[in-house]
Amino acid sequence: PLYFMACSEHFQLFTSTRDLFQYKVIMKVRAMCELTGHRGRVWSCAWHPHNDLLATAGEDKTIRLWTKANDESWKCSHVLTEGHTRTIRSVSWSPCGHYLASASFDGTVAIWNKKSGEWECTVQLEGHENEVKCAAFSKSGLFLATCSRDKSVWLWDVDNDDEEYMCASVLHSHTQDVKRIAWHPSEDILASASYDNNIKVYREDDDEWISTATLSSHSNTVWSLVWEPPRVNEGSSSAVGSRLASCSEDCTVKIWKSFPPGNKEGIPTKGPDAAWKCEYTVAGVHPRAVYDIDWGGQGFIITAGGDDAIRIFRENGDEWNCEHTEYNAHTMDVNCVRWNPKNVDMFASCSDDAVVKIWTIETS
Repeated sequence: PLYFMACSEHFQLFTSTRDLFQYKVIMKVRAMCELTGHRGRVWSCAWHPHNDLLATAGEDKTIRLWTKANDESWKCSHVLTEGHTRTIRSVSWSPCGHYLASASFDGTVAIWNKKSGEWECTVQLEGHENEVKCAAFSKSGLFLATCSRDKSVWLWDVDNDDEEYMCASVLHSHTQDVKRIAWHPSEDILASASYDNNIKVYREDDDEWISTATLSSHSNTVWSLVWEPPRVNEGSSSAVGSRLASCSEDCTVKIWKSFPPGNKEGIPTKGPDAAWKCEYTVAGVHPRAVYDIDWGGQGFIITAGGDDAIRIFRENGDEWNCEHTEYNAHTMDVNCVRWNPKNVDMFASCSDDAVVKIWTIETS
């Protein structure tokens, strides 16, 4: 049987009641709570990988840790100070959740832990010649990557037992400011995004880190990027990490797909490394620059940008459709959005308006 549904613009044809039901599900987003306390813009937020704990950081040179008070509210449990002398641009948890890395405009990266019983900065990494924009631990926990306005990406060998971080490599693959780095969800493969409009991919080769691919399609600064994560409740998959999503000053989002050697599509590769192709571009949806992007375990991509809005996209066949736009999500630019790894219906955002918000997805 065939089923028809009338909407304001067209009739939609369905071949099953299951498709009909899926079409009728409407996504709604609700702000559960607003977290205030930061002075000045908030640049970054990061969920703890295992616990109900959110880290935020920004212009006031502090890191705030927020814990869940009840189902609808969160409270600030700690304020970490004295780690940096200038704006903190990003925060990121280690996979084990015992360590927090913060990157600052003061040119340093701080590593925080609470081995003593209280959160404190126990390691300060120096070496970048300018503002550090991002720091991130690899999924294995063996490496820390940092990137900077000095156009470089640094790789550090991590020994948390002795609290030693040794510089393993300094990469100068980009020609401009490196805005963001992101680790593959299961392998020690790194990607970076830059003011030079390009994305680079790296791996270790005989104790040296090398650039294996350049992804070029954006026409302006690439602000952020994220790997496709494992899907919730689907176990392991060979497709994990086979795609990247990026967002840009050019107001687009791009989905990139990797093609390993011997791929069935016949796309040529060099040596053991995959070739990359842009498989889809989301254009004409964001009216201003897209500053951040995250890919959730439920398959949704979320974006934040200069129009003060948050958008959620769902993959539909060969396309990505905007399922929801939360206009005026903040009163100023939205700098960061992050899905909660423990609850795929929850995400956090932070903004130039000095506010952090926690949101939940509701369907009807």
